[in-house]
Amino acid sequence: MRFYELWIGLRYTRAKRRNHFISFITGTAIMGMLIGVAALIAVMAVMNGFDHTLRARILAVTSDVIIQGNGVPVLDWPTAVKRLSALPDVTGVAPYVQAQAMLSHDGLVSGAVIEGIDPSLEGRVNELGKDMKVGRLQSLQNHPWSIILGRALARQLGVTVGDKITLISPQGGVTPLGVTPALRQFTVVGLFSVGIYAYDSGMAYINLGDAQRLYGLNQGVTGLRMQIKDPFAAPAFAAHLQQQLGAAFYIQDWTQTHENFFKALSMEKLVMFVILSLIIAVAAFNIVATLVMVVTDKETDIAILRTIGATPRSIMLIFMVQGGIIGFFGTLLGVLSGVLLALNIPTLVPAIEQLIHVQFISPEVYSISQLPSKLEPWDVIHVAIAALIMSWLATLYPSWRASRVAPAEALRYE
Repeated sequence: MRFYELWIGLRYTRAKRRNHFISFITGTAIMGMLIGVAALIAVMAVMNGFDHTLRARILAVTSDVIIQGNGVPVLDWPTAVKRLSALPDVTGVAPYVQAQAMLSHDGLVSGAVIEGIDPSLEGRVNELGKDMKVGRLQSLQNHPWSIILGRALARQLGVTVGDKITLISPQGGVTPLGVTPALRQFTVVGLFSVGIYAYDSGMAYINLGDAQRLYGLNQGVTGLRMQIKDPFAAPAFAAHLQQQLGAAFYIQDWTQTHENFFKALSMEKLVMFVILSLIIAVAAFNIVATLVMVVTDKETDIAILRTIGATPRSIMLIFMVQGGIIGFFGTLLGVLSGVLLALNIPTLVPAIEQLIHVQFISPEVYSISQLPSKLEPWDVIHVAIAALIMSWLATLYPSWRASRVAPAEALRYE
C-alpha cells in the first residue's frame, strides 16, 4: 500500500460529511461492533466461570483416579492401599463400596447411589468433610448403621439429622417366593451439599463396614479412589497405571467419569460463541452499507483520482482503509468494554438483581452466591480476531464497486 492511499482513506474517515445519514450509519456500525464484541467476551467469561466453578466442585467430591475390579470386588485392598500410597505422585488412597438403593421415610421414596466409605481415609481423596452442612463425616464411625444424605435428598424424603429412614437394597435374600430385597433401618447423622444438584439429590454415604455387610461383600470393596498432586495429569497417570495393573482392573480418571458433562459444557460454549458472533456479523453488514453509501457520495472524487493516475487497486485500498478503521475502532472499544464488563460481573449482577427484584441464580440449587466470571486472554484474542476478519471481509464488495466507477460517467454532469 502506497502512502497516499492510506492518507486518503484516513482523510475520508475524519472528514465531515455532507450526508449526515452516512455519519449515522457509520456510528451505528461502530456501536454494533462494540456491543457484539463486548457481549461475546462477557458471555465467554461467564461460561468459563461456570466451567471453572463446576470443575472445582466436581473435583471436591470425586477423586482424580478410580480403580475397580473388572466385574469382581477388590479383596486384598489394604495391601493395595499401602502400595498405591507409596507412589510418588499419589497424595491419598481410600476404599469404597458403591451400589444402588431406595430410601424410604413416611411413605416418601427416592432412589439414591449409596457409597460405603472409611471416614478416616475419605478426607485424603476428596473434600466431602468440608461440604458437611450438618453433622460430621466421622459420625459414620461412631454410630452403627448411620447414614449421611445430600441436603436435596433429605428435603425430598422430609428428614433431618436424628430421623430414621429405611434403605431398600435389591441385593436381598433368596426365599421360596423368589428374591426379596434387603431392608435396613439407618439413622441420619449428617447432611452435605456440594453445590451440584445431581450429587445433593442422589448421593448418600454409609460406613464401609456397614456397606460390606449390607451388600454381602465380606471384606471386599467395589474399588479404590486415588488423589494425585496434579488433577489435570490424571488421564496420563490412569493410562500408565492401567498398563501396570493389566486387564484385571478397570481404571478411570475424573475426566472420563464426567466426560458427557464436560462435553456438554464445551458444546454450550461453542454454540454461544457462534450465536453471539451473529451480532458482530450484523455490525459488519452495517460497514457494508456505510461504505456503499460513501462510494456513491464520493463518485466524483473517485473519478478525479482515476483521471490523475490512480489504479483500480488503489481505489479499493482507499475504501478498505476506511472500512478497516471502522472495524478496528469498533473492535477496540468492544474489547475494552467487554473486558471491563467481564471483570465486574460479580459486582454488577447483584446490583441488577436488587434493582429489578429478580434472582438470576438460586443459591439453594447451585450454592453459588454470585454469577461466576473467569476472563481467559485467548478468548479475548479469538473474539478480536473474528471481529477484525468480519470487518475486513465487509470492505471487499464496496471497495471493489468503488474500483469499477467509470470516470467519464461520474464527471459527465459535473
